[in-house]
Amino acid sequence: MNSERFEALIDAILAIILTIIVLEIPMAADGSWQALFEIHLEFIIYALSFLVIFNFWNYNNNLFSIVNKVSREVIWLTALSLFVLSLLPYLTIFVAENFNSFIAHAAYGLDFVTTAIISIFIAEALKRSDKGNIALQVAFKDNKSLYCMLALMLIGYILGYFVYPPAITLFCLISIPSLWIIGKYAFR
Repeated sequence: MNSERFEALIDAILAIILTIIVLEIPMAADGSWQALFEIHLEFIIYALSFLVIFNFWNYNNNLFSIVNKVSREVIWLTALSLFVLSLLPYLTIFVAENFNSFIAHAAYGLDFVTTAIISIFIAEALKRSDKGNIALQVAFKDNKSLYCMLALMLIGYILGYFVYPPAITLFCLISIPSLWIIGKYAFR
């Protein structure tokens, strides 16, 4: 399959997910600063969810700029990844309404981690489906930055369980730039 149509589908699904997330932000009770401050947790978790979705879009945009063809395996793994990401609107509200709950943050982090793990499988499937694509083979010679991100998430889970549950969500945020800073995952 040609990757351009597949990219367009991914873009459309991510746009829908972002729209649902922003529609879930509650309206302020009135026009005061205090009313806006009362929904600050909802806005903070929305901003993080936006960054997660944008990071996924940016990753796929950069990735598919060097992909020539996609296999059924890549399509189904990406569909699985998009399904996991489609849970983000629900999890965003779950965390916003239960900000000090370990379970809420653990579920949010699990969505993040699951997407990263599926990305590792997608990378391997892409390498198999387009063996002659040197740029793709070089870009995916290792998954060091994804493994580092998973290690950061493990630290977040430990801190979240023993110290402060929002640490899990904080480490989601910290791990996003680690994907680009640590490894060669930026597809330069």
